Amino acid sequence: MQKKWWHGKVAYQIYPKSFYDTNGDGIGDLRGIIEKLDYLKDLGVDIVWISPCYCSPLADQGYDISDYYKIDPRFGTMEDMDELIKEAKKRDMYIVLDLVVNHCSDEHEWFRKALADPEGPYGKYFYIEECKDGTLPCNWRSYFGGPVWEQIPGTDKYYLHVFHKKQPDLNWENPEVRREIYKMINWWLDKGIAGFRIDAIINIKKALPFHDYPSDRDDGLSPIHLMLQEAEGVLDFLHEMADHTFKPHNAFSVGEVFNEKPEELPEFIGDDGCFSTMFDFNETIFGSSPRGWYDSTPITPDDYKRCCFESQRKVEDVGFLSNIIENHDEPRGVSRYIPEGDCNDYSKKMLGTISFMLKGLPFLYQGQEIGMENITFQSIDEVDDVSTLDEYQVALKAGLTPKEALKAVNRLSRDNARTPFQWSAEKNAGFTSGTPWLRVNPNYTEINAAGETARENSVLNYYKKLTALRKDPAYADTIVYGRLIPFLEDRHNLMAFFRKGENQTLLVLANYQSEPQHVTLETPCRKILLNNYEDAGIKDKEIVLKGYQALVLEM
Repeated sequence: MQKKWWHGKVAYQIYPKSFYDTNGDGIGDLRGIIEKLDYLKDLGVDIVWISPCYCSPLADQGYDISDYYKIDPRFGTMEDMDELIKEAKKRDMYIVLDLVVNHCSDEHEWFRKALADPEGPYGKYFYIEECKDGTLPCNWRSYFGGPVWEQIPGTDKYYLHVFHKKQPDLNWENPEVRREIYKMINWWLDKGIAGFRIDAIINIKKALPFHDYPSDRDDGLSPIHLMLQEAEGVLDFLHEMADHTFKPHNAFSVGEVFNEKPEELPEFIGDDGCFSTMFDFNETIFGSSPRGWYDSTPITPDDYKRCCFESQRKVEDVGFLSNIIENHDEPRGVSRYIPEGDCNDYSKKMLGTISFMLKGLPFLYQGQEIGMENITFQSIDEVDDVSTLDEYQVALKAGLTPKEALKAVNRLSRDNARTPFQWSAEKNAGFTSGTPWLRVNPNYTEINAAGETARENSVLNYYKKLTALRKDPAYADTIVYGRLIPFLEDRHNLMAFFRKGENQTLLVLANYQSEPQHVTLETPCRKILLNNYEDAGIKDKEIVLKGYQALVLEM
């Protein structure tokens, strides 16, 4: 594996709307990110991924972009962005932006011109089909529910949108579209950003000509993944994009990739792959049901272990994964992956230890480092997320009561991760002096950055130890490049693995339950590098792990 500049780094995702508000309008902004760069530096963060802050009507919270070259006034100005890039570089930090090019907003200039003249050049920037008898070109279901086709008012023409109807899909088969996208990417890279997180990118390749697939619900529609399984040629587009943009700039790129075929992994993230890395979603997709969120299966500790090891084996000799426990599209990891009733500082630290010690690039999501948890919505009226609102309706149609449907979607709602960052125990968690755009989690008085900074054994200070260990010259090579070898893999509720370097072996032990667990080591421990308890419980080669205890040992 070729060594790259980003391999030993720690990454952090910011959802700008909910990070820090400096002007009192209830919405986070770029100046808020600038003000908190020292907080991130102190945490040990190197790469900062900022979710979309481009101009957008916010139908899907910024993932519907109306102008790729402008900052939305809600978040600040281009001058603020320039200052952010400059201030980050002063701290040896790197700014990464979201690249959303499967679709744009229906308010983008390209789509407006397409609507004005569907037969003209801009009509070919999108998928626009004539349906004289009202029969849609295919029965695909959009990710947010309903058909992927929306009628252009006053015509018999329809346009394709695999996400929200305000997110028309760009036609990547059109070379002019690709040229415009590459020009925009290079414009940002020339400005000084370090790279991109690439959104929903597998969707750019459609299985053409349009045709139906078997339906899995009463609506007669088919899940979009059936089309993606059949579509071929996406890597041709992605390699072309990398050759024209990322590679000449030595840029960092992390793909949001679902539905990849195992044999394609080297082309995605190998030494000559189209991306630097891609996120591991094995844990996040576990237990999903074609019927909807209400029918999903909660993940167990043993399931979580199997998912992690499966991903690690898949890429061991291929490339780097980016490891997450949450992001802006998922609920809070500690509420999802820790059994109900067991969410506490010990279990939160344990989960963080597992994530950081896996091979790959660790990605923190804002608030993860202080142990932020899911919020409980009292009413569906409190929900903002379009996906949650759709799944609530799916649950009601399946026969759940409103109370049952609300509980079902609460567990997986994207709004759980979008509640404002909890900076302090002051009003609105110190996020804003105004009215926050989304309700603050009431537990902010107990869980907040200020309180945890001051408390020696807090989750925040433990994450600082994790980032410091990853960068410790004595262990960095093993943690970054060492092989991952499972240990006692079949042991119930124990997640244990070695990280083996050329001349060094580390052992990670995580007791994934509240009851103590006994472990016998193969060789004595040389040194305890990390422990989420004060007492390690080690006697020679015998260890008694306390509930949710995590240890990193040098063997």
